[in-house]
Amino acid sequence: MRLVGDNVEVGVYPLNKALSIAKDLELDLVEISPKASPPVCKILEYKKFLYDQKKRDKALKAKSTKIIVKEIRFGPNTDEHDYEFKKKHAEKFLKEGAKLKAFVFFKGRSIVFKEKGQILLLRLAQDLEEIGKVEQMPLLEGKKMIMFITPRKK
Repeated sequence: MRLVGDNVEVGVYPLNKALSIAKDLELDLVEISPKASPPVCKILEYKKFLYDQKKRDKALKAKSTKIIVKEIRFGPNTDEHDYEFKKKHAEKFLKEGAKLKAFVFFKGRSIVFKEKGQILLLRLAQDLEEIGKVEQMPLLEGKKMIMFITPRKK
């Protein structure tokens, strides 16, 4: 097997010789690449190796961001006061860094007011222009007209 490590002469050694070198240094023989020809092993302190690996994984996980999607639901005949109320919530969501899914839900025969729903969503996009940008323009999917808005980078 090929032996690598900080305090070891790199080379190809038989298994029992590699184990004796690791025992002399009071360290562990860890197989790094078993599919290589010959397999690659490294002499190191295994517990410290696992600790460093966990620490590295935790740091990567902390750097990654989870995308939160908040929803706001309108009707095609939403009143001005209701619109303003929901717009304030949308602003709050975008300032918190969440993605916004705004949709107009059409019940029964209200599907004939598709234009009203689209105008409502476009108006919301225009009102939230400073803090969010439209990711997906209003799109009719079944009985819902959906639009996505993402927060702007600061």
